[in-house]
Amino acid sequence: MTGPQAAWLADGRLHLNHGPIDLIVSAEGQGAQTAYDAAAARFASVLTELVADLPRLRQPEPRPFTAPIARAMAAATRPFAPEFITPMAAVAGAVADDILLQMTRAANLHKAIVNNGGDIALHLAPGASFTAMMPGGRITLDHVSPSRGIATSGRGGRSHSLGIADAVTVLAANAAAADAAATMIANQVDLPGHPSVLRTPANLLSPDSDLGDRPVTTGLGPLTADEVAQALARGAAYAAALIARGLIHAAHLCLNDQSRTVDPETAIEKDPAHA
Repeated sequence: MTGPQAAWLADGRLHLNHGPIDLIVSAEGQGAQTAYDAAAARFASVLTELVADLPRLRQPEPRPFTAPIARAMAAATRPFAPEFITPMAAVAGAVADDILLQMTRAANLHKAIVNNGGDIALHLAPGASFTAMMPGGRITLDHVSPSRGIATSGRGGRSHSLGIADAVTVLAANAAAADAAATMIANQVDLPGHPSVLRTPANLLSPDSDLGDRPVTTGLGPLTADEVAQALARGAAYAAALIARGLIHAAHLCLNDQSRTVDPETAIEKDPAHA
């Protein structure tokens, strides 16, 4: 594996890559270059820091961590106990949050975005806004929006899923919280025991998976419209409970040609084709 790589994209954004971590970073404001320098400097040690704690990060009940990203991962997943979850469910979001924090500490920015493979951490000063496309709609946030994190999870994504959702997108206070919640909601979009759902123990696909021998979804056959609606209803009910607890702000769930939006703030604009 090569070491941390930093390169400028044609549109002026910064691309940071090291092993499985791949970030697209943008900054606006008089201190933008200072912020970029801070992001690159912090990124140089991120993967090494995570690898040092990796065995414990893969455990559902880890002991306290000292490294800041590991602490943020554990904090984001802890509210879901005693349900099964490990800090790894928040790793992408926590990395994005940490890089953003270094940028905003280093410079007075109007706007900053750290996108870690679709898990996004945001800084929005007064007058700034951010719009992101997602399966089935789009999200627009501004300075007064409470959400500063967006994350998407589901079957066929970067990580294994216990459910059958095509995609679950979550808005939360930060990217780590959104990342953990998207994972858990996607797990709930499910039809337990359905013959069209193909599953394989996670550790047969990835021997070091934090999911152990839990069966993850590896294929999905035909479902009726009622079955799709049933699976989405399970996930939407779970998302609504997370909103009631203050853990997330909104969620959008997609499966086949149907979707459900749980969004008291109406930040998610639905595509009529998926309404």
